[in-house]
Amino acid sequence: MIRLFKHYLPRSLLMLGMFEIVLVFVAAVLAWEFAWIMADSEAPALSGFIVEAVVFTVTVYTMMLGLGAYQLSSFRSFRMTSARLVAAMMMSIVILSFLMLIVPTLVVWRSVLLYAVILSFLFIALTRILFLAIIGWQRFREPIVVLGAGEQGARMQELAADPSASFEIVKHLSLARDEGNLASAEPFDAIGSLRNYCADHDVEEIVLSLDERRGSLPSDALLKAKMSGVNVTDMSSFLERTTGRVDLRSVHPSWLIFSDGFLGSSGLAVASKRLFDLVASGVLLLLSSPILIVTAAAVKLTSPGPVFYRQERVGQFGKTFEVMKFRSMVQDAEKDGAVWAQKGDARVTKVGKIIRATRIDEIPQIFNVFNGDMSFVGPRPERPMFVEELAKQIPFYDERHVVKPGITGWAQLNYPYGASVEDARHKLEYDLYYIKNYSLFLDIVTLIQTVRVVVWQDGVR
Repeated sequence: MIRLFKHYLPRSLLMLGMFEIVLVFVAAVLAWEFAWIMADSEAPALSGFIVEAVVFTVTVYTMMLGLGAYQLSSFRSFRMTSARLVAAMMMSIVILSFLMLIVPTLVVWRSVLLYAVILSFLFIALTRILFLAIIGWQRFREPIVVLGAGEQGARMQELAADPSASFEIVKHLSLARDEGNLASAEPFDAIGSLRNYCADHDVEEIVLSLDERRGSLPSDALLKAKMSGVNVTDMSSFLERTTGRVDLRSVHPSWLIFSDGFLGSSGLAVASKRLFDLVASGVLLLLSSPILIVTAAAVKLTSPGPVFYRQERVGQFGKTFEVMKFRSMVQDAEKDGAVWAQKGDARVTKVGKIIRATRIDEIPQIFNVFNGDMSFVGPRPERPMFVEELAKQIPFYDERHVVKPGITGWAQLNYPYGASVEDARHKLEYDLYYIKNYSLFLDIVTLIQTVRVVVWQDGVR
């Protein structure tokens, strides 16, 4: 894993992404050359269309990132990979056409755009076919050795068994006979030299998943492995880095206190985030005004009641505010009391189903962002009664309120819509990761990848 602006990125996927950026740029250059050949003219020098080629490359890569083409799950089959690549190319055509409309100096022939998209798809598809055939998607999984066969060790086994896991356990070692009953765990002494074992099996990391460390750590063996270049990491830090969340089942208050991060409320971070929110909300309000008008009319004409739905939510530092959305349910939907939305909720109107699926109902929250009650990216704002209930049952739940709530967020992106205490617990793990590793870069990554949630309708209810 590589840490970039406090956010962890898989090294293998980052390297693949850089290689594919080059492929897309080459495709753009070849498309431009081919178009001039077809026009029976001499192609200009690269400097004559370098800006257009770069814009094309950035747009395609951004759409690939946004539509999940670099998610580990997309590498499990070529069918999934190709579906996301096709969607990314189609979105790129739409966005580039819009850019050329509003930026007259940006000129790309339709033939060039078509050739560039086709070549980009072929280059990337061929690259991924070869990768899947020769190397396999499993090579993206980081090989590790786990020390500890108690409850925490069993937890590591459980997480490694998940098909979407970004790591695999090469060897699981127990340090005491009475430590646990994991069948896959071997006694520590059975492997001989820990340092040599890691070198022989290309293991670059040892994860400590011990229920009790005092007097049980093989310090000499770990030190030798560490001095030879093998990383030695505690379970909480490893899971934070590889899963993009703070695992509440393994974390302790002391880890949160002494680990790095949690600087999102510093002056510079607050100022940059607020400036970004002001500029982005102003631009998006202008661009989305036609959608706002059409949706408002559809809501009003198809269901009695107000166009907008206002509801009290908990914001930064526990202060309440009224969130604003397009009304997607029947009037007086909560006359019998507040409940979480359920899958196939009968209270949702016909228009409501459409605007929920496309997330159009969330657009009016841009006014909340402009007013300063919310941010574009942050934890989902919850209702006071739910917050009070969840804070009693979930440790560290109130810590999510140290930042402003967001229209979208790291938790909303990585975990489907939840309607239970256990779902809220899982989403909190992602919220804590976001708060701990906040940066403007992470905000931008989250916004880009929100496109995937909209297009593939992940977690919609």
